[in-house]
Amino acid sequence: MPELPEVETLARGLQRELAGRRMLSVELGKTDFMDNPAEIERELPGTQIQRVERYGKFMLLRLQRPAAAAEGVVQESALLVHLGMTGTMMPRPANEPRAKHTHLVALLDDGRELRYIDPRRFGRIALLAGEKLREELLRFGADPLQISLEEFGKRVRGRRARIKGMLLDQGVLRGVGNIYADESLWKARIHPARIGTRLSVEEIKTLHLALQQILEKAIVLRGSSISDFLDAEGEPGEYQLHHKAYGREGKACYRCKTLIRRIVVAGRSSFFCPNCQKTPRSTKRRRGMKPVPRRGTSKGAAKVASQKG
Repeated sequence: MPELPEVETLARGLQRELAGRRMLSVELGKTDFMDNPAEIERELPGTQIQRVERYGKFMLLRLQRPAAAAEGVVQESALLVHLGMTGTMMPRPANEPRAKHTHLVALLDDGRELRYIDPRRFGRIALLAGEKLREELLRFGADPLQISLEEFGKRVRGRRARIKGMLLDQGVLRGVGNIYADESLWKARIHPARIGTRLSVEEIKTLHLALQQILEKAIVLRGSSISDFLDAEGEPGEYQLHHKAYGREGKACYRCKTLIRRIVVAGRSSFFCPNCQKTPRSTKRRRGMKPVPRRGTSKGAAKVASQKG
């Protein structure tokens, strides 16, 4: 599922392509993942895309009606887009055949079409305005690229929860997912099952820096394309070539050559180095940290292999 770097990459590309463009008409395909399809179909035509920005794992297409703005009637509104596992959004020439699973097509005033494609439809699209938009955005925590060290420390050390789970909690930090949580914890040498309140001040400082450095580098490399992610030009990212922990079970740690292991923490697969990221004794054999058998080493290997990372 696209995380902060992938969504930031796509949002920047769409900002270059769409800022100032007006949507003339809208066609919808399957709408089961849309909050309010009838409203989208009715209200989007005639709106101008002021800017495209990332908000956590969401994209926001900030909208305005030129006629209403000229009359001094301005209401904050946005098309909120979550890509799910297989979604992508990009402008294409109107005469180009539409890909299968194209579920939203907006005709732009330059003759192109803005298309949302999502084979599995695990994403979300909603047209929100005014108080509904503000309430939606207030559900999420701080942006990890903007949060101060002091605030980061308060959020992490203020809860008796495993650090991996806190990094994934969108109410704590918005935008971090499984890939970049594992990568940041590996860089900071912190075991994913450590309890937030037990991290030292120095560990908090190290993790805060590691998280921001990992995210910034991933953005430069246009995110990680594990399976389906493509940017606004239809190109895959490159950061998956630089993963140090995520998806590397059974491979040598880049620091110490110990084999990377995979366990389940907070319900998610977690990749870590058992030598560099020491297992806290108090968490061994407790609920919430389950060892995962190596693929192909037991009768349950096929089931384990089907688990989502």
